[in-house]
Amino acid sequence: MPGRKPPSFDPAAFLTDISVGKILVQYPKESVIFPQGKQADAVYYIQKGRVKLSVVSQEGKEAIIGVLGADDFFGEGCIAGQPLRMATATAIADCALLRIEKQAIMRALHEGHRFSEFFVAHLLSRNIRYEEDLVDQLFNSSEKRLARILLLLSHFGKEGKPEPVVPQISQETLAQMVGTTRSRVSHFMNKFRKLGFVHYNGGFNGGLQVHSSLLSVVLHD
Repeated sequence: MPGRKPPSFDPAAFLTDISVGKILVQYPKESVIFPQGKQADAVYYIQKGRVKLSVVSQEGKEAIIGVLGADDFFGEGCIAGQPLRMATATAIADCALLRIEKQAIMRALHEGHRFSEFFVAHLLSRNIRYEEDLVDQLFNSSEKRLARILLLLSHFGKEGKPEPVVPQISQETLAQMVGTTRSRVSHFMNKFRKLGFVHYNGGFNGGLQVHSSLLSVVLHD
């Protein structure tokens, strides 16, 4: 039909065709998927759940470098020859993941042109996000950093309706992502709640709804 947009690429459907070197694995909340320093030999695709990527310094200080959700990939460093995991991957919600061995994902990238394009675009998007995180950390206040993280976690700006932030995400985790103290996060969250920017479903232990008006905090000079 003239003028009709081509269907968007569905990575999940493509990955079902991989018959060798792929396995569906389940991880309950708070379980470690792989630790920092372990052999890097597979890429993971998130079918369901949320995954936290964190690094620990030699002094034992932990920093969260990313929180990923459904349709995200992680562990792709093995494709570039990374021998060991640079970060620890932890399930922060019950997860269903496709574990795809290095050789299988490389074969899929070589044989599947559309999948290859999608995967590269995905990695570039993630790289831009990391650069934005670094600029955010260097130049913005902890209040703005928290607001930006909450918007990212709610998928603000992506296609589709924004979803709740991970149920029962701890303020300690948010503090690690922002690079501030838990007490500061608690102060700002109370402020955002009173201003109507966020809403707790079922109290502070329930899911967190983020309103698009929170963007005003990020844009305010």
